[in-house]
Amino acid sequence: MAIPAQAHVTSIDALGTFRANLVVFRATTSQALDELFDEVRRTRQWILNDRRFHWEGEVRRRQKKLDQALQELMGARLSDLRASTAAQQNAVTKARAALREAEEKLRRVKYWARNYDLTAEPLAKRLGGLRSFLEQDLPRGIADLAARQRALDEYAGRRAAANPEPASEPQEPTT
Repeated sequence: MAIPAQAHVTSIDALGTFRANLVVFRATTSQALDELFDEVRRTRQWILNDRRFHWEGEVRRRQKKLDQALQELMGARLSDLRASTAAQQNAVTKARAALREAEEKLRRVKYWARNYDLTAEPLAKRLGGLRSFLEQDLPRGIADLAARQRALDEYAGRRAAANPEPASEPQEPTT
């Protein structure tokens, strides 16, 4: 394949447009990565603090409710005034189910508190490579495109000066 003696550049402005789009892409992607890393950090704090305290409190509250329902059931069984203890038994069943749910949620929160970093860290590390590309490689590429655009502008200007367009002769008006 022969290398042409002259470059045939059809649109230097396309390089400028592409470079401008890369600058916008870099800014947009960097902002999205910042937001993503902030969300990962907020989620970690939410699991470690907010959800753990919430479900620990729910377990205590629901345990008290179960204890109260059990006391009411025992009181109803000992009391001769009530013919049926079905309502109290139903309340105990519901309270036990609610307590089991809260204990399961707390168990899951504790699991994620232990394993969140192990799960999220490898993904964040892969995104760190993208951040490195955006902060180091892409700016160099953008600068290189700008330099190439300037060089092509100079080349096109010198070529135009070396090959001036023939001036068209003025035409005389016809009558």
